[in-house]
Amino acid sequence: MIKITLPDGSVREFAPGVTPMDVAKSISEGLARNVISASFNGTTIETSTALTTDGALILYTWNDADGKKAFWHSTSHVMAQALEEMYPGIKLTIGPAIENGFYYDVDFGDKKISDADFKAIEDRVLEISREKHEFKMRSATKAEALELYKNNEYKTELIQNLEDGTITFCDHATFTDLCRGGHIPNTGIIKAMKILSVAGAYWRGDEKNKQLTRVYGISFPKQKDLTDYLELLEEAKRRDHRKLGKELDLFHFSQKVGQGLPLWLPKGAALRDRLEQFLKKAQKKAGYEQVVSPHIGQKELYVTSGHYAKYGADSFQPIHTPAEGEEFLLKPMNCPHHCEIYNARPWSYKDLPKRYAEFGTVYRYEQSGELHGLTRVRGFTQDDAHIFCTPDQLDAEFKNVIDLVLYVFGSLGFENFTAQVSVRDLSNPDKYIGSVENWEKAENAIISAAKDKGLNYVIEAGEAAFYGPKLDFMVKDALGRSWQLGTIQVDYNLPERFDLSYKGSDNELHRPVMIHRAPFGSMERFIAILLEHTGGNFPLWLMPDQAIILSLSEKYENYAKKVSELLEIHEIRALIDNRNETIGKKIREAETKKFPFMLIVGEEEEKNGTISVRRHGEAGKSNETMTIEQFAAMVNEEISKTLKQF
Repeated sequence: MIKITLPDGSVREFAPGVTPMDVAKSISEGLARNVISASFNGTTIETSTALTTDGALILYTWNDADGKKAFWHSTSHVMAQALEEMYPGIKLTIGPAIENGFYYDVDFGDKKISDADFKAIEDRVLEISREKHEFKMRSATKAEALELYKNNEYKTELIQNLEDGTITFCDHATFTDLCRGGHIPNTGIIKAMKILSVAGAYWRGDEKNKQLTRVYGISFPKQKDLTDYLELLEEAKRRDHRKLGKELDLFHFSQKVGQGLPLWLPKGAALRDRLEQFLKKAQKKAGYEQVVSPHIGQKELYVTSGHYAKYGADSFQPIHTPAEGEEFLLKPMNCPHHCEIYNARPWSYKDLPKRYAEFGTVYRYEQSGELHGLTRVRGFTQDDAHIFCTPDQLDAEFKNVIDLVLYVFGSLGFENFTAQVSVRDLSNPDKYIGSVENWEKAENAIISAAKDKGLNYVIEAGEAAFYGPKLDFMVKDALGRSWQLGTIQVDYNLPERFDLSYKGSDNELHRPVMIHRAPFGSMERFIAILLEHTGGNFPLWLMPDQAIILSLSEKYENYAKKVSELLEIHEIRALIDNRNETIGKKIREAETKKFPFMLIVGEEEEKNGTISVRRHGEAGKSNETMTIEQFAAMVNEEISKTLKQF
């Protein structure tokens, strides 16, 4: 008999050769109907895989992330089969599951695929699915694999890097694919499928290689799930930050300036400034000091920090000066500069902690195909800060940063989030710098702080920065999408590399601990996510313009100016629309521009010293008449409810 340990810790005994599906049936028929994938001792397997040793078994359903991964990866196989049938002679490469759905990279040769072909491909995928073909894994020798793919240089390249005894294929129907495994029991579980788009993708992500066609798709076990998802996609299109940024006059991209280098328009610059001032005010209360560092640094600075070895290939090329051998880099990170600011003078333990903050712009050369609006750019500003403290101060300082991150989230309407403790990948130590002892101390410090603050957290191996572990905040937006916003990192390594020190109470020199933190992450990416989360309806305190004054005719222009001046006294940002247009058109355009309040002024309002207030998004409701003082009090009360105290 073999012992199978389940996630709840219970242990069950079975005869060797039992399958995950057999185990599911022994628990309940309902579970067996819903199980679509499994893992055994940390390795993804099929529900039909025979288990012959003791081990830990996890059963996955559609409701589990790993279950969806198996479902979508299996559908990519079915789509690949349909593509081979409909486009003879194409060459398949890889087809993994991704966060939402899957893709398959295909060399179509001289054939073309467009959205006009999607429906026929989807229909064929569903035809194959209804035939309920089982997914079956089998092993193959390297020679057999190379023979099968002798006319496919992409698969051949993959096989060349594999060893005999590690090569497996997955078969279903008449289709075979090189695959490591992780499939649903049969194609019949796939009830709905949609091709979402096609795009260019270089083989293995290298611009020097041939460009393939990447076919994106998604599938579901119910048609209703697909319908709901497509509705969500339409809402995401309406909320696309690139679309909203243009409509709200926030930012612009220019080919002459360069790809991935955003230009902030006046309203966008004002928005950024309000976010900066909001955080600077909180940082000042928390004891941070503002610093400023240059946009470039000598190459040796980043060699010392380790950034050049890890990120040099993704940086802009060195800047050569007239002096022979002198090289500078556009700044990829702020932390080396802050280390040198700390090193500007000697410190005592009585001086610590030192908290240096900077909205510092950094530059990284992202490939053109990876650029996406503000979320992936080549120049971005981090709300960076670095805390230099004694080991005894680390716990309190780390918890204070957690409080600051939670204050930022609360004031901007990000209520749904989890914390992720990102630690090393123990199987790949070459990815990291520093001693094992320092890494263990840093990881334990983060886990302890997360526990003490009562955070809902998970531990993710392999997600740490190269110099230290971190606490990342994974925020869900209004559409249920997850984003990494806000990060706190503990670093014992850069203080060593830069030989940072302070004099302790024993009169000896000691090494400080360094905390890296950025509640926003980058201003560009944060604003993009905030735009899509709010649909452009920012919290009232942050709105570029909180109200627009709409005069019924040019006769009331002077009164509109008076209202504007009074609102300015109350620190309410308002514009005037005195155009010779109908009030209906003015209101429609104000709605599009997402002004929170429309203040209509005409004969009655001028006579009584009032305004007629209409809220954004409340078409059909009666306007409310009030004085400027009443309106100002209402606005300030609403702001105080959303802008938390720190």
